[in-house]
Amino acid sequence: MTLVAGVDSSTQSCKVVVRDLETGELVRSGRAAHPDGTEVDPAAWWAALQEALAAAGGLDDVDAISIAGQQHGMVVLDAEGRVIRDALLWNDTRSAQAARDLIDEVGAEEYAARVGVVPVASFTATKLRWLRDAEPANAARVAAVALPHDWLTWRLLGYGPADESELGPDLEALTTDRSDASGTAYWGAASGAYDLELFERALGRPGREAAGAGAEGVSGASGDGSLVVLPRVLGPSEAAGRTSSGLLVGPGAGDNAGAALGLGAGEGDVVVSIGTSGTVFAVTDASIADPSGTVAGFADASGLSLPLIATLNAARVLGSIAGLLSVDHDGLSSLALSAEPGAGGVVLVPYFEGERTPNLPDAKASIHGLTLASTTPANLARAAIEGMLCGLADGLDAVRAAGVRERRILLIGGAAQNPAVAQVAAQVFDAPIEVPAPGEYVADGGAVQAAWALTGTRPAWSVDTAAALPVDTRPAIRAQYAAARP
Repeated sequence: MTLVAGVDSSTQSCKVVVRDLETGELVRSGRAAHPDGTEVDPAAWWAALQEALAAAGGLDDVDAISIAGQQHGMVVLDAEGRVIRDALLWNDTRSAQAARDLIDEVGAEEYAARVGVVPVASFTATKLRWLRDAEPANAARVAAVALPHDWLTWRLLGYGPADESELGPDLEALTTDRSDASGTAYWGAASGAYDLELFERALGRPGREAAGAGAEGVSGASGDGSLVVLPRVLGPSEAAGRTSSGLLVGPGAGDNAGAALGLGAGEGDVVVSIGTSGTVFAVTDASIADPSGTVAGFADASGLSLPLIATLNAARVLGSIAGLLSVDHDGLSSLALSAEPGAGGVVLVPYFEGERTPNLPDAKASIHGLTLASTTPANLARAAIEGMLCGLADGLDAVRAAGVRERRILLIGGAAQNPAVAQVAAQVFDAPIEVPAPGEYVADGGAVQAAWALTGTRPAWSVDTAAALPVDTRPAIRAQYAAARP
């Protein structure tokens, strides 16, 4: 039996799956927690990866691996390969003003035309601008910029600071993939290239793409004003390299692109993912350039496009309201299902952590429609679920406006397994919904990549369906939400 492994290094944890190459059957798995917060030392991710790999039985009998991970996080390295400061994650909104400054300087339409996205606080470019403005001494030390999965792939291959790694700080060995690069706001899915002028505008330093491991005759990135190294962008089946033990390491992916690959999503599939963040995305042939910035024109992990909207407030909304009501998630589900659709007129606008779609980084959550009669635990529970899903339904409208046409919605993520979430989703969305069987689809996408890089052929593994929900739209739910949100 030939085995391949996939990794999901997400915001909250690291998950590893080991699958049979031929059938896709899950052989074993492991996981480890990540620290909370929007600013994290990448060393915690490396330690969690080692723990999760050990829990999954190690890699001695595995032939290939690929790492998918949270998008946008800023990992800045000095010339010795050391992390300069804790990584700013996608959900760190301190760079909101930096995003506004970049748009003012370049223009939203110009950004969309050049790199397929318009800067928001989530994207790496805005975090680099924040670093330039808030921590100029650190910005001056930057020799290379990586994303979370890029850095983990580099470390797995044996690179890093000289006293921590087998191969030392070869920054030319840094790699990324199309999907993750397209979330930086300085690499374009349509052009397939870095926009180095936009990178320099962000950090205030010129950059260049890495030349590859062991490259000679390349101008060094010493942090003394020379060019900053950006990871080499790999194709869907291209390997990042091999470890000293011979393990093939695939290109990796951003988490949503990894999920699409793990699900086998194709034309007509719209994926709604409810995790720490909420996302709505689809795999399409056409590149998307939305000057409003609502839909990000990302690349996928198969060579196509991945138009996507993201909300900052998803599953944690449910956890917050469950805590307020002193119930667990099952209790929240029971309460919500005991209330009528529309929650008696109670509406939760769930912008607890600001919001990305719509772009309101400084917004706060609010509850509307409370009366003495409607203020019940059941209505609050249902309003939490409806509000979270209405934000995602607004995202589906935006993706449709960009030209996507769906035949079904694939509902995934931890919250998708909540019975109330699935039932209410059928009442909020106006398309058929399928809930795939519980699984680690981002890590599965990494396993698909590993198999693809190993054999040169993309595997066609089957995905089981846990539930199929027909359309049961209740227009009043979205109507009252639309009246309450900004």
